[in-house]
Amino acid sequence: MSDLKRFLANNTLALVGTIVLAILLLAVLIGPFFLPSPLAIDMAAKLQPPSFSHWLGTDNFGRDMLSRVLNGGRYTLAIGVFVVAAAFIVGVFFGLVAGFAGGIVDTVIMRIVDAILSFPALVLAIALAAAFGPSLQNAMIAVAITLAPQFARVARAQSLGVSSRLYVEAAYALGLPRGRILNRYILVNSIGPLLVQASLAFGSAILQTSALGFLGLGAQPPMPEWGADVSANLSFVRSSPWTALGPGFAILITVLSFNLIGDSLADWFNPRRRSAA
Repeated sequence: MSDLKRFLANNTLALVGTIVLAILLLAVLIGPFFLPSPLAIDMAAKLQPPSFSHWLGTDNFGRDMLSRVLNGGRYTLAIGVFVVAAAFIVGVFFGLVAGFAGGIVDTVIMRIVDAILSFPALVLAIALAAAFGPSLQNAMIAVAITLAPQFARVARAQSLGVSSRLYVEAAYALGLPRGRILNRYILVNSIGPLLVQASLAFGSAILQTSALGFLGLGAQPPMPEWGADVSANLSFVRSSPWTALGPGFAILITVLSFNLIGDSLADWFNPRRRSAA
């Protein structure tokens, strides 16, 4: 714990990313209890600029934008957790198995991974979401499919490196089951880079899900979701810019905080940089 405190104290980006994310989580969890419903329509108050009664103004239906941003943050962060968790489990499993087993198993798994990675992630997510049908659940599945191969490649590289270590060879010599070696030795000693990849994947998951919502392939109105809200208010950006700037800025700071934390985790799990810090 003292090493972590010292590292945060000496790593400004890590500290900034952690503080921003903590404030965002606190606002998203507590804020909606003190605000009106994000679905409450008040046509008499439509497109009002930011004020003490509506801190981020209102949209074309008179809905409080701050309430929609904070409630949309709940959905967006929950989406990020689900998508990254699903991609992590699937990608890490196949990546570790490919590196551990080698041979034909490695070849088949990695050629499938390479085929998926040959498509731009966002383009593939749009194609999958369009094929599955426009809904938030289908958008989450589509984004998880695009992220899983990234975890698979990192997990395979780590598996190949750790499998050649002496303690793994000793485990083989002791006759330990292959499943136990994979879980207790290879996975445990590969977790650092995988956590770094997961923290960076949070930003990608939020961006891609918001992009699908912006295109109408993700969350459907009137559900509050950052990408969908930016799209719905895009036609008012000249006359009432606060309607799109609120959710857009929320996407920006959330993705930025996760990227800062991811870069800092890369330093934390790098012994040379960590010792230098």
